[in-house]
Amino acid sequence: MSSNQPNRKKKFRKFIKDIKEKIEDLERAKELDLGPLQLLPGRWKGVGQGWNMIALPFPTTPGPGGRAINYRLLLNQYDEELDFSFVDDAVPNRGISFTNTGAAESDQTLVALDYQQTIQQVSAIDNPPSDGLAGDPGLAIHHEPGLWLHMENEVTSRLNVARLANIPHGNSVLAMGVGSDPVAGGPNIPEVNGLPIGAVQDINHPYLSPYKHFADNPFVGTVDVPGFPGFNPVSPNDLLALANQGVEIERTTELHVDTEVQPGGINNIPFIERQADASAMESIFWIQELKEKDRRGNPKLRLQYTQTIFLDFFPRFDGTPGLIRWPHVSINTLEKVF
Repeated sequence: MSSNQPNRKKKFRKFIKDIKEKIEDLERAKELDLGPLQLLPGRWKGVGQGWNMIALPFPTTPGPGGRAINYRLLLNQYDEELDFSFVDDAVPNRGISFTNTGAAESDQTLVALDYQQTIQQVSAIDNPPSDGLAGDPGLAIHHEPGLWLHMENEVTSRLNVARLANIPHGNSVLAMGVGSDPVAGGPNIPEVNGLPIGAVQDINHPYLSPYKHFADNPFVGTVDVPGFPGFNPVSPNDLLALANQGVEIERTTELHVDTEVQPGGINNIPFIERQADASAMESIFWIQELKEKDRRGNPKLRLQYTQTIFLDFFPRFDGTPGLIRWPHVSINTLEKVF
């Protein structure tokens, strides 16, 4: 017998135990009122349907007109697992209120879900080419632990949900927003402009040559389906709408959060602030109940999201002070697997 055999058995037993505990947590969570977060607990998985665009500082040679653009545009196709675990349905925030008759306890209670997002690259390409910096298939490109909160009472300005996240690049995020009640039908996917704010908006301008390159040469990743339009960095949400064609969605719950809604924000380590400051993040999650049923007779569940992070670098040249804001957009369509 191999000396590793007992260790493998021990790890396998722990794996089975962890799965059983997750299933027990999920069953408990189903019996609780989690508000707009109700359907999140469990594991969501997307295979090859994640798409990402990001402009990054990168030294380039001067182009037409003698100007170096000094950035590259990186596009990724990715796989994703998104795990949500129940933490508590009554986290107390202690407070006090004052009336004409005196003081009274005025507490807030919160629902809390822990989440962990892991992303692996399927395919990647950049322009101008970086000779290998885009990375290989299978590369782990994102890890994000965090929390989703639902404020059950003492709500300020309708802000009833919050997302807290930490990213190992050196970012800490608080985004506030609104979680809706379920509404009939599918989501309204908004258009997103992927072009940098504070630069030119004419895709034929030499400064936007990487965007023009991918508009003319669509990035399809590993997708081998006739007529697939590819991921368009000028209009990055297009593939979300395409993924909904032919899908019968009965109800949708929307979670919309934004770091520019006060008191939200992003804190970054000094290098990030100097080089490509992550200044703002907005994300919309659509939790969808499908007409199609699972093997237990319950509606199948899907999760779609669009997320835009603004990276600020290089002086604007549109007459406005400050730095150019470069949209870093990620989209995906996931299914709940348990």
